[in-house]
Amino acid sequence: METGDLAAAHRLNAALREAAWPGVVDIVPGEQTVLVVADPSADLDRLAARLPDLPLPADAEGGAEPVEIPVVYDGEDLDEVARLTGLSRDEVVRRHASGAYTVAYLGFSPGFGYLTGLDPALHVARRESPRTAVPAGSVAIAGPYAAVYPSRSPGGWRLLGRSRLPLWDVTREPPSLLRPGTRVRFVPEEPS
Repeated sequence: METGDLAAAHRLNAALREAAWPGVVDIVPGEQTVLVVADPSADLDRLAARLPDLPLPADAEGGAEPVEIPVVYDGEDLDEVARLTGLSRDEVVRRHASGAYTVAYLGFSPGFGYLTGLDPALHVARRESPRTAVPAGSVAIAGPYAAVYPSRSPGGWRLLGRSRLPLWDVTREPPSLLRPGTRVRFVPEEPS
């Protein structure tokens, strides 16, 4: 279902999860859409007819405090981002850490949250040549998004720093610390 904007997608996602309608087996929010996956035996016409009347919450997170992600700002691309933006290294860190982020959607790999709210001065393109392996916990930016790599994977985002906070843990329920609509704050930390 098209929602038109990020906040509406998050509110619809929250409402559908709360409603727990029979026949709905999965709900997959995107940046401006919500995919409702139904059991093959479900009455799709009935589900579709109920959607317009579903009451949406005012806030998808119910006023929850932001998830704080501690970051050591020593990333391989920090100096390059400073050069590309015309900012000092310290100003890149200050602007990144002062942002108010929201998880737009999850994708690319399990637990990888695309975070909106990145200061426009920090919007830089992905690297021309992706790395074959980016360590888990790498804090990165690309275009209008910020992210933290939840596991070791290839990637072309610009690395600003690293965090020890586990974002993906199969023993946790749910395994992903982040979900669409979660608010996030990055907190600078000294290297240990």
